[in-house]
Amino acid sequence: MGRIFEVRKSTMFARWDKMAKNFSRIGKEIAIAVKQGGPDPDNNPALRRCVQNAKGVNMPKDRVDAAIKRAMGKDKTDYEEAVYEGYAPHGVAVIVDTATDNTTRTVANVRMHFNKGGGSLGTSGSVGFLFNRVGEFKVKNEGQNLEELELELIDFGLDEIGEDSEGNIIVRVTFTEFGNMSKALEDKGLEVISSELKRIPTTTVELNEEQAKEVLELIDRLEQDDDVQQVFHNLK
Repeated sequence: MGRIFEVRKSTMFARWDKMAKNFSRIGKEIAIAVKQGGPDPDNNPALRRCVQNAKGVNMPKDRVDAAIKRAMGKDKTDYEEAVYEGYAPHGVAVIVDTATDNTTRTVANVRMHFNKGGGSLGTSGSVGFLFNRVGEFKVKNEGQNLEELELELIDFGLDEIGEDSEGNIIVRVTFTEFGNMSKALEDKGLEVISSELKRIPTTTVELNEEQAKEVLELIDRLEQDDDVQQVFHNLK
């Protein structure tokens, strides 16, 4: 999305405790994974991915273990995943992934955030076609040759490979190949720092500084909501 956008974003979000939000997000993902596949990471690929991502954001092991135990207990919270679509100011498309124990509350809050931020909540499918759903893996770069690794991973659904600003290897696959690539990276003994499903815009909207600030304020508002897991948009 470019350096200017990242600088803007880091300035806007300076007051936000990202670590606490990440821990909360992963805690919910753990609860959903345990409900769907059980508490043993060795036999539950989704939970194994959650544990992996927890390490990537430095979530303490005791908090991970506690989240797994909570998900198995009598007083566990049953989270439901829900996706909302809408527009930020100036025609920027937004998709909001949530995990909630009360969809009535969540949709009301999401609608309020859009309205207060000068946007509008749309219906299902209103902007989804503007995004491709992909799997993204962040892999520790231990001197691998990217061209050789690319050839090794093509048969497992590789769509794109590159490096991020910290020198980690970024591997992207289509949504349907996520499981295949996850297993391939594991079998090859590569250290995966994080793995998640993302929505990548097929087209982007370029705005001036003042307009972009309005959009980022809405995104900030959405991301701070306790029920929101991730927010995707097509602001350039």
